[in-house]
Amino acid sequence: MRRRDLLISAGLPALAPLASWAAEDPAAYPGKVITLVVPYAPGGSSDVRARMVAQKLQTYFGKPVIVENKAGAGGDIGTDFVAKAPPDGYTIGVGNFAPMAVNRWLLAKMPFDPQKDLVPVAMLERGPTVLVVRTASPYKTLNDLLADAKAHPGKLSFASAGTGGAYHLAGEMFKESAGIYATHIPYRGGGPATTDLLAGTVDYMFDWITASLPHIKAGKMRALAICTEKRSPLLPDVPTFAELGIKNMVVSNWFGIIAPKGTPQSIVAKLNQAVNRALNEPDLKERITSQGNEIGSGPPELFQAFIAAESSRWGKLIRDKHIKAD
Repeated sequence: MRRRDLLISAGLPALAPLASWAAEDPAAYPGKVITLVVPYAPGGSSDVRARMVAQKLQTYFGKPVIVENKAGAGGDIGTDFVAKAPPDGYTIGVGNFAPMAVNRWLLAKMPFDPQKDLVPVAMLERGPTVLVVRTASPYKTLNDLLADAKAHPGKLSFASAGTGGAYHLAGEMFKESAGIYATHIPYRGGGPATTDLLAGTVDYMFDWITASLPHIKAGKMRALAICTEKRSPLLPDVPTFAELGIKNMVVSNWFGIIAPKGTPQSIVAKLNQAVNRALNEPDLKERITSQGNEIGSGPPELFQAFIAAESSRWGKLIRDKHIKAD
């Protein structure tokens, strides 16, 4: 008796339906709805950008592309959902700084391995980080802050949106690169951290340029330095850390599109091509750059190499500083 007949006679389903996703011809992709998973709550930066990209992909493919939010555990819940989805291109996700490069070093156990269980498709954007103080702060320049920090070790404090996040790690990298000591004050989100900075409860913080720019323009914050290779056109008077003699201070909050490991290369290539096309659309380009961010794009290999470099860099800092998640 054939294997299929044996399975049926035993009351078990045939094998073909179990691997129905694999039987589909990748050349016919996409043939149905695509789900784009955002591992954070609705309304955040990655969610807003994902919805813009999803709309573009839907137009290109002629098939619905829906955004589904699966928040929690610093982005790990939604990212894990993508990692465990069938590798058929119909469940993809937004992968970013924390779950793709940092959480594996902070947590004792991860539900997935970002290197083994996921494949990068394309980077969407990078958001530069700035060091800011409140306008009433006595620190008019970065050198003012450094002079006080070195004269009074431990006197200064800096806020972040939480232990192990991009802005906390930027603060730790700054302490190491500048040779200073300051106290980290973690908050449960960027909003409370900003509130206490403006109130003078903490001395400084690292923040995403998109979030801090409105406060800077309103005269509530002063940017002392920016964590980029070159100055931002939106803050042309703010020097880079490198200009001020502090190396290794290029820090960004980034995110891109990812897919489950095993997704056919032809599907990854088709998604990559579509995402790059979307990023080249004038309206999307303007939306990204007007907020001070850098457009990603490029082949999957470029995004993969970037993630690997970020993981290695921040992993070393986390290990050296013995940083643990809250």
